[in-house]
Amino acid sequence: MQIPSIKQLLRRRCEILMSPSEESDHWANSIEAGTLGGLRFLSLVQRVLGRRVLSIFMYPVVAYFYVVRSEARRASAAYLSKHYKSFPDDWSRPPNRLDSLRHFLEFAESVIDKLLSWRIPVSAEDFSLIDEPAIRRTEQDNRGLLVIGSHHGSIENCRAFLQSSLEHVVNLLVYDKNAQNYVQLMQDFNDEARVNIYQVDEFSISTMLLFREKVKRGEWIFIAGDRVPISGDNRTLPVKFLGAEARFPVGPYLLAHALQCPVRLMFSWQNHVGKDKKLYFNVVEFSERISLPPRLREERLAALVQEYAAHLEGVVRRAPFQWFNFYEFWNEK
Repeated sequence: MQIPSIKQLLRRRCEILMSPSEESDHWANSIEAGTLGGLRFLSLVQRVLGRRVLSIFMYPVVAYFYVVRSEARRASAAYLSKHYKSFPDDWSRPPNRLDSLRHFLEFAESVIDKLLSWRIPVSAEDFSLIDEPAIRRTEQDNRGLLVIGSHHGSIENCRAFLQSSLEHVVNLLVYDKNAQNYVQLMQDFNDEARVNIYQVDEFSISTMLLFREKVKRGEWIFIAGDRVPISGDNRTLPVKFLGAEARFPVGPYLLAHALQCPVRLMFSWQNHVGKDKKLYFNVVEFSERISLPPRLREERLAALVQEYAAHLEGVVRRAPFQWFNFYEFWNEK
């Protein structure tokens, strides 16, 4: 088998993750192009040459995608513009094309972070903790939890931080049905990581029962709360995010209602470009139980989604270049 070059490997992985979201071309419908052997080769290059050399190799790949992926480029510009309009005091000037290029570069670095978090042990000392009391309470909690993450920074770093000191089994729920090679590689990197990965399009009765049993055993379930599901807008609600209406999924809160377990939000991020390159971690004690009474179901769901969006907006303000939804999130025509 011919081994692809580093540029080809990174190009293939970025092609998947930067796919636009349209009704006819949802972000999850792109074909997984990277071979499992090729992704392993990428990891080998990092081990032999180091992270810094691998990052340098990414620069032309990022430049290529910035030029050819007009949908992702427009989505990045729209998002950064909304961030600037919402928090002008956080910027010294309006965002420009170089800022979008930095956004792409931060994304490419995050792809490497995701891969390495499964192979290289993460020390708790590497993190700067935002709400340390809430984090310590979560560490000491022996119950099963539902953890809602995001596409801001790296949810894999959340898992790595927690598993550096805890014995909980972690279950990651992912929507991307085409990322089997990537999932297989992560599991191959660390087969003792006590992690299960489930590709879910919708939550059936059988999957709900499975996850309820896992929670009863004290396992943790991770799910992202900021990406439109494959089933489309019918499983989302409009809320306010960065000064405009955006649709967020309701699936995490329906799952929380079914599981009747504590719910925590977790965020981890690291800017690779700029002066502040600390690795941050935070936990939000979202709810001890989520109940959705039939008469108040829609109202309660809307409040929960809005509360999540507000927390996400808070971390997005701290690190704007770390939010990686490279598609038309606001569906503005």
